Amino acid sequence: MLRVHLESMQFLHSRRVRVIGLIILGIPFLIWFSIRPSNNRDWYSNQAVLARAEIDGDSVTIRDLRNFRYVGKEDFTPGYDERTYSLQKLESLWFILSPFSEWNGPAHTMLSFGFEDEFIVVSIEARKEADEKYSALKGALRQYELMYVIGDERDLIQQRTEKFGDDVFLYPVRISEENIRALFLEMMHEANSLYENPRFYHTLFNTCTNGISRHVNAITGKRTIPFSYKILLPAFTDTLLYDLGFIDTELPFPEIREHFQINEKAKLYKDHKDFSGKIREFD
Repeated sequence: MLRVHLESMQFLHSRRVRVIGLIILGIPFLIWFSIRPSNNRDWYSNQAVLARAEIDGDSVTIRDLRNFRYVGKEDFTPGYDERTYSLQKLESLWFILSPFSEWNGPAHTMLSFGFEDEFIVVSIEARKEADEKYSALKGALRQYELMYVIGDERDLIQQRTEKFGDDVFLYPVRISEENIRALFLEMMHEANSLYENPRFYHTLFNTCTNGISRHVNAITGKRTIPFSYKILLPAFTDTLLYDLGFIDTELPFPEIREHFQINEKAKLYKDHKDFSGKIREFD
């Protein structure tokens, strides 16, 4: 009887240890799943305001369109305004690639929509609080909200060339005007959705580049941009788009980065009234 009793006690003890261990291991997951996204935090200065779009037929009004002006790395003048665009004038699309690391892989990507000679950029970003810096690890752990910055080209491009000192490549995209307009509206609807219902950024599944890919595939109804490691390492995205025929050029790939890099033009014409036109003066 004593032996049976001891075995029973050992079994109960072992089971209790396993249960306690599972509870301890499960606490971080419970905490992780309990975190909720919010639009009400003390945000980093140039991510403090969410843009939104009012769509009325062919007319789209962007409220809180960002137009910051940068002087070097630290000085900038905040600015937001309201602008109305006609979808009938939306005729071109440009892909912006900006590598930001000495390690060949990380990069930020954006889309610029051309309404004849006026351009606005949509940038999908990890929304940081005032005391935060970007971390790929934190980005996988529900530490950043997702935001769609909508701003003018002078702001979004000069943020990269002036404030961050990164390379910037501006590629014309080969795509129909019908799909350009559909893509623009798709992204405006997503910006409006985030304005009402915040969601988390995710380093692997919800970033600038796979967000663009997801929107393109949504409007075409098929996997127009296939899954690729080049989406996860967006510094290589231009090679993927080139191979898919999206970059509108007859140049061989080894020449296109030098041809479409705009850093010098962005600095030379940073105060020019036709900034967008000047940075597109390719040889």
